[in-house]
Amino acid sequence: MSKETITNISDETIKRAANGDEGAFEAIYRSCFSFVSNVSYRIVSKKDEAEEICQEVFITIYRKIGTFRGESSLKTWVYRITINCALKYAQRKSKENKGMVELNDSFPAESQTKDVRHKMDEQKNEQIVRDLLNKLSPDQKICIVLRSMEGLRYHEIAETLNIPINTVRSRIKRARETMMALRKEVLPHGL
Repeated sequence: MSKETITNISDETIKRAANGDEGAFEAIYRSCFSFVSNVSYRIVSKKDEAEEICQEVFITIYRKIGTFRGESSLKTWVYRITINCALKYAQRKSKENKGMVELNDSFPAESQTKDVRHKMDEQKNEQIVRDLLNKLSPDQKICIVLRSMEGLRYHEIAETLNIPINTVRSRIKRARETMMALRKEVLPHGL
């Protein structure tokens, strides 16, 4: 049995899923799960919240697969749903958590000092990147995540977000400038 990827899901599989074929939907789910969870995590920075977003994304895909017309690629369509679900979730959480302080207690218990130090450095660097991303506007954050972390090209981001390519370029430019300025404030000697 060959494993399908999001880029080679056939039109027939999409049609079968739209007609209620659970096996076809499962093929779409398996091909999309990895990048849906990665994008979700990059936007909200918490595993449990990313899992909630994934559930919402796949429920939405299941309900709306019949509306997919092939005007864009399936990958772009799924990215758009993921971004929309993640943004709505982040906005909801932001309203709920207004004024609350977040505690991060996820330090691993390792026996070897070198491994512990390395893991702590990795966690610290990941936390710095998450903190910098969280200071961006949602529009800038999404463009940076799609470009730098998911590897989409500018035209793919524009298609996914349904915005002009020059808007993508300016959001990424402003996001990078903001992150560089904030990084200098936090870490005067760089990362």
